[in-house]
Amino acid sequence: MAYSTRTLVLIGIGVTLVAGLSYVSFRADPVAVDLAAVRRGPLEVTINADGQTEVRELFEVASPISGTALRSPVSEGDVVVAGETIVAIVQPASSGLLDARSQLQAEASLQEAMAARHVAQADLKQAQETARFAQSQFDRTQALVSRGVASITRMEDDTQRLAVAQAAIEAAQARIEMANGTIERARATLLVPTDANPTPDGCCVQVTSPTDGVVLSVETISERPVTIGAPLVSIGDPGQLELVADILSNDAVRLSPGAKAYVERWGGDEVLEARLERIDPKARTKVSALGIEEQRVDAYFTLTTPAEARPSLGDGFSVFLRIIEWRVEDALQIPLSAVFRQGSEWAVFVAIEGLAERRVVTLGKRNDRMVEVLSGLEVDERVITHPSDAIAAGVPLVERSQL
Repeated sequence: MAYSTRTLVLIGIGVTLVAGLSYVSFRADPVAVDLAAVRRGPLEVTINADGQTEVRELFEVASPISGTALRSPVSEGDVVVAGETIVAIVQPASSGLLDARSQLQAEASLQEAMAARHVAQADLKQAQETARFAQSQFDRTQALVSRGVASITRMEDDTQRLAVAQAAIEAAQARIEMANGTIERARATLLVPTDANPTPDGCCVQVTSPTDGVVLSVETISERPVTIGAPLVSIGDPGQLELVADILSNDAVRLSPGAKAYVERWGGDEVLEARLERIDPKARTKVSALGIEEQRVDAYFTLTTPAEARPSLGDGFSVFLRIIEWRVEDALQIPLSAVFRQGSEWAVFVAIEGLAERRVVTLGKRNDRMVEVLSGLEVDERVITHPSDAIAAGVPLVERSQL
């Protein structure tokens, strides 16, 4: 049975439409993805830590005596000059009040001391009489010896008696002086405290600044009792700041003196720079916010940014540091979010002509955003970031930004 040309054309069109509809119905829809290009550039690995500023050379001024610190002559922020500016005035402590028992004991001690003085005075009189008698005996014997009537032995005995009598006088006088000292000490114990308020020039210890700088803190502005060694004021130069960061001990062992650090979140718009000076040799145990015990250590940094770029930064200010552990100027790198584990290896999905291709890669150093690629990728290839479970080898792709 012969078909006309028109019939054959209609059959061909129908077959084509059916094939097209079948392809559209059964083909896989492209998956929307975010792509990132493989590029070369500088890559840094940093250790992040919270820290605070500290004055490099802080001078704590303490009370040299116990007494009453008068109202502070300086305030926080005052400029002081070494050896000239008076930063504190301390009035010596007065005697305290005695309770009934201590009062009776002090009065008894005074009476005892006065009685001892009377005894010493009586001993002095006795010693003086003995010395006068010994002197007369010595003079008489000396005259007899000169005429040849008395012996030399008698002369020696009288000389010894005179020396002993004179020593007894000196001992009695010493006991009187000791008794006088005891009496004065007992009377001093019985002194009643006074409320006198003498002028600083005549009564008090004036403490001057040990260095040039600025008063950073005053312990208490108002007058108050203090003990010897009690802190009064702290002085330093806010222009000479250092940074102290609290870092994990296993992070600290990867850092060396001289490591560069970026200082952020200090309140200014610019990122400051600092240099690691030293790390404490001993760590301490600290409990984190999650209740985990951690070994932490203090690291000290010197600000290398000029003071003119941070005029408002002072002592005890909070900062955030990014400490450079490792840096390379020309590293092949991709976003860390593009890699995933495939068994014991790392892999990525690469977009090749609109299709996904799984690629095993070898990785190097990484930070919180980027990772170094040692092998498996080339510059300008595009990898899928945050690949979902819908991504597999051969799956068609469409870039999300083109939707």
